[in-house]
Amino acid sequence: MKTIFFGTSSFAVPSLRAVAAHSELAGVVTRPDRPAGRGQRLTPSPVKIAALQLGAPVYEPLRLRDFADEIRNQTLDLFVLASYGRIIPQLLLDLPLLGALNVHPSLLPRYRGATPIQTALVNGETQTGVSIMLMDSGLDTGDIVLQRRVAIEPGETYGELHDRLASIGAELLVAALASAQRGELKAQPQSGEVSLTRPIAKNDLTIDLNWPAKRIVDVVRAYSPQPAARATIDGETVKILRAHVGRDGKLEIDELIAPNRGKMSGDEYRALRRNLG
Repeated sequence: MKTIFFGTSSFAVPSLRAVAAHSELAGVVTRPDRPAGRGQRLTPSPVKIAALQLGAPVYEPLRLRDFADEIRNQTLDLFVLASYGRIIPQLLLDLPLLGALNVHPSLLPRYRGATPIQTALVNGETQTGVSIMLMDSGLDTGDIVLQRRVAIEPGETYGELHDRLASIGAELLVAALASAQRGELKAQPQSGEVSLTRPIAKNDLTIDLNWPAKRIVDVVRAYSPQPAARATIDGETVKILRAHVGRDGKLEIDELIAPNRGKMSGDEYRALRRNLG
């Protein structure tokens, strides 16, 4: 089964490896190298790095319509997408014989869009999941091939949940690929309450320490370790990486990054503030 994979972020890497192991990987499409770090050096995406390690052809099209023209004469069975970061035009979706599968880290139709993991954590959800969807031209509106519901662990951060859902997505994708190879790929329309997510804005990261402790903890978890929620303590802005609600219902900061001091525990920071005071 000849497959082309589309992906960019680290979430997509386990799915890419699953596709490479369980189909004929004809190519990998990813976003072009982007400036990153203090030096703003051009940096390849995690998917590009993984694809080169696999020896797969890598495509970094600026225009997907041009890429569609490039591969139009190939016989392709399936596209697989995971965290690619661009809308796929219908003329490209029409090329593979079996359509295009998408790995999405939520229980669709809840949390369609760019930030399903962060939004679930901000909202204090205790469950989420992964959906394998047969794509259409809408934003995460395609029929569902497979879904798995999982509990969100107490205190679990975005980074931890992201990695866990990425692994689960790859597991589900293996099952979906097997169904496709047998000619038994079936999908059901999405059902249930629809909710949308949006890209993270700068003000989403700002915490007001007057908020209820539970709300603060949810925001901290949603953006840890990156980009990290910020709060101002005694005139100093810190990035909070871990926090919990204490037995008295008050906020307890467990880990943070302080300006010019780096990562430290909440106890270390409180002791530092006392010494400075």
